[in-house]
Amino acid sequence: MNTASHPSTTDAESLSAGETFKALYAHARPHRWVIALGLLCALVGSAGGLLQPLATKALVDRLASGQTIATILVSLTALVLVGMVFEALGTYVLERTAHSVVLSARRSLIGRLLRLRLAEVERIPPGDLMSRVTSDTTLLRAVTTRAVVAGATGAVSFVAAVVMMAVLDAVLLGVTLGALLLVGVGVALVMPRIAQATERSQEAVGEISTGLERAFGAFRAVKASGAEEREAARVRAAAQRAWEHGVKSAKWEAMASSAHELAVQLAFLVVLGVGGARVTSGDIPVSTLIAFLLYLFYLMEPVYKLVDAATEYQEGAAAISRITQAERLSTEPQAQQQPAVPVKAAAVAGPATVCFEDVSFRYRADLADVHHEVSFDVPGSGMTAFVGPSGAGKSTVFALIERFYEATAGRVLVDGKDVRDWSLPALRSAIGYVEQETPVLAGTLRENLVFAAPDATDDDINVVLTRAKLDSLVERLPEGLETMVGHRGSKLSGGERQRVAIARALLRKPRLLLLDEATSQLDAVNELALRDVIAEVAGETTVLVVAHRLSTVTHADSIVVMDAGTVRAIGTHEELMGEDELYAQLAATQLLLPAGHARG
Repeated sequence: MNTASHPSTTDAESLSAGETFKALYAHARPHRWVIALGLLCALVGSAGGLLQPLATKALVDRLASGQTIATILVSLTALVLVGMVFEALGTYVLERTAHSVVLSARRSLIGRLLRLRLAEVERIPPGDLMSRVTSDTTLLRAVTTRAVVAGATGAVSFVAAVVMMAVLDAVLLGVTLGALLLVGVGVALVMPRIAQATERSQEAVGEISTGLERAFGAFRAVKASGAEEREAARVRAAAQRAWEHGVKSAKWEAMASSAHELAVQLAFLVVLGVGGARVTSGDIPVSTLIAFLLYLFYLMEPVYKLVDAATEYQEGAAAISRITQAERLSTEPQAQQQPAVPVKAAAVAGPATVCFEDVSFRYRADLADVHHEVSFDVPGSGMTAFVGPSGAGKSTVFALIERFYEATAGRVLVDGKDVRDWSLPALRSAIGYVEQETPVLAGTLRENLVFAAPDATDDDINVVLTRAKLDSLVERLPEGLETMVGHRGSKLSGGERQRVAIARALLRKPRLLLLDEATSQLDAVNELALRDVIAEVAGETTVLVVAHRLSTVTHADSIVVMDAGTVRAIGTHEELMGEDELYAQLAATQLLLPAGHARG
């Protein structure tokens, strides 16, 4: 089992102290007045405790002089009750606010993660991103409310108690502060270790999510390969790392927690010795020593609050570091929200035109170009097929049109306009896209069909069901369109999932239809039927298809032959058979075979 430390999946450095504080304040700022109310309640509760030693001193003095103590007892009781009420109110206010902080952080992060550029999602495992939204945001709950209030009330109470102790006896105060300072230095050295261990633990929790997402995403393959134990070992290794770093964090937290108690106990012993000597010598009365000792024990709570606040801050700093790293990932431009084009109005503008002008593209700066000065022109309606060996850059053409990626050089034009000048909602509302993997989402069949066209009517759906040869499937399903299709469409066959994806694209009534080998998993009868549908659609819209089957290619109005990221030839099937050697070879071999799934 590999328990080696894994680097952060975002490859980002931890935040500086200033950046961490600024990020934490940004999350707490919208709730600052409610947090201030909680702080006020906590201070009122602390004030009651601060007055108790003085009341006790007065009670001892009255006992010594034989005076009545009823008034002081009533006052002490009232102080205790008032303090409890305000502390309970403050705790409720802070806990409620803490959950609100977590909710706001999750809403913001969810919206941002769903706008990430495709390159970022392909670089970082989805399970790790999910852990930022779940476990990391949970740690904000304590640090943005309880830690802030605990630190503030602890500091105020500590200063107030020190002032009262100074009034009682400056010599005993000096002894007390000396003992507290000695242990405080040790606690300060421990705090960074807590933050480091917590961040490593959270990273390992992200690896657990990643491992499970990997296994469940290919569950049949895992079982068919007999790989259950190997995959379980990967996840257990991440769980082991999370445990190890969690234990380290717990160890340092225990040391910090014990240190403050040690400081107070040490101070108590010293004060008891020095104070006893001062009482014996007559420098102070015994009531002063009792009140001072009560203040010393009172100090345990504010010191505990300060240590606890520092500990929670370190844990929160680790979480905010990972959250901020996720917030800094590259996202698509957030254009002003525009309504989707209604399905019945999509064809009003007519078929879209597509033009590539000397387009070059690479997925990352350290990788070779996928496209080298690719140029072609699709004037309007009709079907254009892209063929070529695996890795030629065919599917990348579609990714650039959809602006999943930006061209490194050159221009991609839709309707004569650079796609970078389109707003993303407007561009994508004009496009129907069926990818190789034909994803089907968990939910009902209806939800999957209207995913890209939420305003579609039942009549629209019925027409598309018939065209995509899904009407017989709906009739067989126990609940028709409301039948749950399972995780990733697991209750449907591969061909059924492909037809659902095609129907979803057709229901959008796009001006430009991108089909990345959309019929690869269909049998001959259904493929022939859908080929006729696509040919019919091509009469009213622009259809681009990545093709691996000869039957698809021969019916195309134009064929673009790609090889090693370049456009080798453009023409009809008959023209290319006589003019291009590679195309003739593909037509005789690869184009007769089912499609592969390599990214072309």
